[in-house]
Amino acid sequence: MIETNVSRHHSTFLQVIQSYYQLTKPRIIPLLLITTAGSMWIAASGEVDPMLLLVTLTGGTLAAASAQTINCIYDRDIDYDMERTRHRPIPSGRVQPRDALIFAVVLGVISFALLSIFANLLAAFLAMSGIVFYLLIYTHWLKRNSTQNIVIGGAAGAIPALVGWAAVTGTLSPTAWLIFGIVFLWTPPHFWSLALMIRDDYAKVGVPMLPVVAGEEATVWQIWWYTLITVAATFLLVYPLHSVGIIYATIALCLGAVFIRKAWQLLQNPQDRSLAKGMFLYSISYMMLLCLGMVIDSLPISHRVVSFVGDKLHLLVG
Repeated sequence: MIETNVSRHHSTFLQVIQSYYQLTKPRIIPLLLITTAGSMWIAASGEVDPMLLLVTLTGGTLAAASAQTINCIYDRDIDYDMERTRHRPIPSGRVQPRDALIFAVVLGVISFALLSIFANLLAAFLAMSGIVFYLLIYTHWLKRNSTQNIVIGGAAGAIPALVGWAAVTGTLSPTAWLIFGIVFLWTPPHFWSLALMIRDDYAKVGVPMLPVVAGEEATVWQIWWYTLITVAATFLLVYPLHSVGIIYATIALCLGAVFIRKAWQLLQNPQDRSLAKGMFLYSISYMMLLCLGMVIDSLPISHRVVSFVGDKLHLLVG
């Protein structure tokens, strides 16, 4: 009997932990962290302090988790009505809104403390501004009132790139703002592809996502133009800013070509949900691999390899 009770309490405790973990929407966070890391590696010229990296990524994780938790509290009414979100912890009754709010505040406080003590105040305040922007501008003001919700609201998801740069340098340079801009421009084609897949859910709860209000054809045209602009923006890091080199440029070119091809395919078949899903999934890989390209390009060994190959080619040509 005692063993059964212990086992039951252990199972219940794990379920509670899992519920609070789900509040943070953990699948979204790795993408925010990879943009933070890419920005940090460029800012540090490939030589990032491991402790600073750990603290910044931890602080960023906690800040994002705090914002997502409060978002779950705010959206609990429509989450209950939407099929894909009905089983989240709050609408399913596994976590009470008050408890979730306490959890979110604790996460935010720890995030600010970590970043301000072990990085700098600019990084800490930027992380907090991401929470505020996501909640007030996107969740409260735009999400239920404007088709531009994800366009303007995308700035919240781009702020981690600024946090990473600020953590390394204590300032914000044109390169930092360009990485911010790349993530900002990438967000509409990324999210609208998802919105095409779950258009009926958004229509059911009255959220004016672009596919609901403007239709599929208008949405895929917007996806097409934003994809072109995003890919073009990635090369501004190469020229005129000269923040990255040939390795990043090659990776960006290959990734961008596939991104444009998928957007073109979707443009030709706006009603094809499988193409929308393919675009959505690839957009995630695109951003993660693009940031990985920033990291690889910034490494000192990459510079030595490029220099070595360049010297050999020069000798052969000469």
